[in-house]
Amino acid sequence: MTMAGQSGDSDPGAASLDDVADLRDSSGWRRLLRTQELWITVAVLVIGLVVSQLSPHFATLSNLGNVLQNFCFIGLLAIGMTPVIASGGIDISIGSVLGLCGVTLGVLLEAETPLWLGIVATLAVGLAAGALNGYLIAYLRLSPFVVTLGTLSAYRSLAIVVTSNQAVFSFGHAESAILAIGGGKTFGIANVFYALLAAGVVLHFLLTMSRWGRYVLAIGGNEHATRLTGIPVRRIKLSVYAFAGLMAGITGIFLIGWLGSVTNSLGQGDELRVIAATVIGGASLAGGAGTAFGAAIGSLLIEEIRNALLLAGVDPFWQGLFVGLFIVLAVLLQRLQTSQEED
Repeated sequence: MTMAGQSGDSDPGAASLDDVADLRDSSGWRRLLRTQELWITVAVLVIGLVVSQLSPHFATLSNLGNVLQNFCFIGLLAIGMTPVIASGGIDISIGSVLGLCGVTLGVLLEAETPLWLGIVATLAVGLAAGALNGYLIAYLRLSPFVVTLGTLSAYRSLAIVVTSNQAVFSFGHAESAILAIGGGKTFGIANVFYALLAAGVVLHFLLTMSRWGRYVLAIGGNEHATRLTGIPVRRIKLSVYAFAGLMAGITGIFLIGWLGSVTNSLGQGDELRVIAATVIGGASLAGGAGTAFGAAIGSLLIEEIRNALLLAGVDPFWQGLFVGLFIVLAVLLQRLQTSQEED
């Protein structure tokens, strides 16, 4: 009887564990549904389906290949921008850093510099430009907006000086190699996509599994409290801007290889698209949030919209309106999420 009774009755402990497991599963789904990255991914899929019905050319392999390649350049820059914004900063000089890196590589290759040395010099220029931004912001405690507004003009001016205001159309003996890197494909997929994938994996690891990433998000969440805990806030802030500059250098290498030429206007106006992609992907302008996947999917959404408008014959000047609307929508979603969490 005892054994039968025990087998027939439910175990209160087991029931409570099941309830806890169910609660965890449901809370996990609720967290997933609240993530901005999920809804932006849904938006990318929905827009893609709608546009493919309106314009059969959109879903062709050639056009999708163009979308894939084009979004990667902004995606690489957005990968670099994510830690900056997550730390509570901003970098509006990123387009000028890209331009300076691009003309550096172009001029060096035109002068018959070995490709490996040109690439190293380009990455060093990007790293130094970003580190200078970080030093002025972290150690002199200047406003990120003011500093990067100033360097936006300064780096663009340096790009003009480096090229003597002339375009570079020849890359010397390294021309075929750089064109293969930037414009080539591996297994039918643009090489720059692999660079974006690798950069995304690295940033994801840094933000989720490293002490550096935890510090970056902590600084963005509450810099004063983080400073009181003994975390090296200045060094971390300098490093995020240096990382953004390094990503601009990497982008410049692939971009001039794809374009096949360099002008001092390279990257001009990309600041808005990069910041938009990062914010649309879930990075908070208030700091404390940002993901590698969000940066990539936000960049894809912007390129998808641009491509759809071009196929629809819409004047390109309308692109800024749609990008701006998505920025406002992204900030609104963040605000709603914050309000729900506070409630």
